[in-house]
Amino acid sequence: MAATTYERLKLHITPEKFYVEACDDGADDVLIIDRVSTEVTLSVKKDIPPSAVTRPIFGILGTIHLVAGNYLIVITKKKKIGEFFNHVIWKATDFDVLSYKKTMLHLTDIQLQDNKTFLAMMNHVLSMDGFYFSTTYDLTHTLQRLSNTSPEFQEMSLLERADQRFVWNGHLLRELSAQPEVHRFALPVLHGFITMHSCSINGKYFDWILISRRSCFRAGVRYYVRGIDSEGHAANFVETEQIVHYNGSRASFVQTRGSIPLYWSQRPNLKYKPLPLINKVANHMDGFQRHFDSQIIIYGKQVIINLVNQKGSEKPLEQAFATMVSSLGNGMIRYIAFDFHKECKNMRWDRLSILLDQVAEMQDELSYFLVDPAGAVLSSQEGVFRSNCMDCLDRTNVIQSLLARRSLQAQLQRLGVLHVGQKLEEQDEFEKIYKNAWADNANACAKQYAGTGALKTDYTRTGKRTQLGLIMDGWNSLIRYYKNNFSDGFRQDSIDLFLGNYSVDELESHSPLSVPRDLKFLALPIIMVVAFSMCIICLLMAGDTWTETLAYVLFWGVASIGTFFIILYNGKDFVDAPRLVQKEKID
Repeated sequence: MAATTYERLKLHITPEKFYVEACDDGADDVLIIDRVSTEVTLSVKKDIPPSAVTRPIFGILGTIHLVAGNYLIVITKKKKIGEFFNHVIWKATDFDVLSYKKTMLHLTDIQLQDNKTFLAMMNHVLSMDGFYFSTTYDLTHTLQRLSNTSPEFQEMSLLERADQRFVWNGHLLRELSAQPEVHRFALPVLHGFITMHSCSINGKYFDWILISRRSCFRAGVRYYVRGIDSEGHAANFVETEQIVHYNGSRASFVQTRGSIPLYWSQRPNLKYKPLPLINKVANHMDGFQRHFDSQIIIYGKQVIINLVNQKGSEKPLEQAFATMVSSLGNGMIRYIAFDFHKECKNMRWDRLSILLDQVAEMQDELSYFLVDPAGAVLSSQEGVFRSNCMDCLDRTNVIQSLLARRSLQAQLQRLGVLHVGQKLEEQDEFEKIYKNAWADNANACAKQYAGTGALKTDYTRTGKRTQLGLIMDGWNSLIRYYKNNFSDGFRQDSIDLFLGNYSVDELESHSPLSVPRDLKFLALPIIMVVAFSMCIICLLMAGDTWTETLAYVLFWGVASIGTFFIILYNGKDFVDAPRLVQKEKID
């Protein structure tokens, strides 16, 4: 079986069945999904009834079971990102969720409401930016992994050969994956960021590509998914690959990011920065070792760059991470702690050179992947930098962009694009492309995990910190605070439902969505707003005497401040918490 999926599809709908017709040249296959029995079969075009309602689609994302029954999810719009070694890369920009059932009359009012909520969750994930696919190329693997494969691997379908860490619709495709004969209809979809640019330096044209692959294992949102799980999967794990294609030669440099690989949590509680808590009873070494065993198998040597603060609330995590590396005693792992905020305070971002100089020899040792036009491997990457801060977003992205530039400098010199002695930083046109692409990558990763664009992108885009950048960081921090406290529970539930961490059981006697909230937690925020408003109104509409006005202001002021502190004291009860999975699953 060739490693491709069908590119051109038509969906034919009848009351009884969905017919997905392959429209590629020479194709006669039709995927039939029975809307009653849910059976999936392969047939031919002559079996499509002429009475069917027809529409074009661009791929099958998969199927999901909700309260009302099964739903088919299809890609209805796509945008071309570029071409990758003559393979077209697409971004999925719109989807449709189609019910197998023709009516909802079999549902109770509560079931109808639950089904509506579950559909809203699915649509929320589908509305997130960053779903990419190719019908002819395996986007889930790095160039180096793809260069070291067997003939049998090359003949596998895209779904079979994909790195399951990065197949975000793996759960949705479970029914199709069980039937190899229909795999050409099963489209693996990546979540993350991809950008491609045709560039020129010294009159020499090359393609420069940046790919970030977000893991679907221990996926979620900022404060509800931290640390690792029992399998060693780290929260917010992202593999980022920078690729150069010049005159048939291909070069690649891979880095990873992921949450500090310990059992720790940082639950929102209305405080600006909730206190991170390290689990005192868990066997940290077990999960820690599982994490790095898998990382070493996949990537080789590990150079850890820990960018968290070495004082305050982040200090215990830095100390615990360093202690675990020392206790593990694995010669394949090296640990570097760099207090980003301390070193770069007062906008001294030039001091990042201290870290780059410290790791320069290690980076040369890790090297990069390079293959010539004939396919001969000239250089292999022997390991990766594994960078992290608290969120693995803002500080992490800045460092990754600097390490990637240093690797790119060496690659372009070796390929003959840069002359001896030329610096990449001096190539103004390319530098603008490079910096903006890395800033866009930062924004994409941040929106997917924290709900807003990244912080510190003014430095990534311009090479310097600006006052406007500080203002934008303040604004994004405010938005993050609101989302993390008042909407991330829904976001986490949506991701868990989409990835199959929670499965809907319509026979459940008690719906997890119907957990009632204490009336005081609904009333107190309203009381606080009313009291504060009355305080302002009293000031604006002063009475006959200042004594009377002051009395009213004091009364309503004390009421609003008192209510505020009651809310703050009970902060965890006011945040939007996940409802679909048990607490221990996401701690």
